[in-house]
Amino acid sequence: MPMINSKITLPVTQEKRAVLKAALGKAVSILGKPENYLMLGFEDNYDLYFAGKKLDKGAFVTVQLYGKENPDACSKMTAEICRIFNAELGIPGDGIYVCYSGHSNWGWNGSNF
Repeated sequence: MPMINSKITLPVTQEKRAVLKAALGKAVSILGKPENYLMLGFEDNYDLYFAGKKLDKGAFVTVQLYGKENPDACSKMTAEICRIFNAELGIPGDGIYVCYSGHSNWGWNGSNF
């Protein structure tokens, strides 16, 4: 059950969210996970600052995974997330940070995996 949450400095329309959902749904296979277990969250119009300056175009993306992170897969996923956010939102790669967390305890539907 991966969870990808994105804090984005720009407004994101429902139509654009649908495009991002579809693209991230395909991309999650890089991590060896199917889209039917993927949960997504989008927080738009979010204030992000880097090096003391407010970012006009930026994103902070967290990817939480059940189990351990695979460094190679995470590196490929970061490249794909940056590609998607640049293509769909015009956010340059140097304005995107991606953080990965693996979890050994993950609950769903009243119990843990």
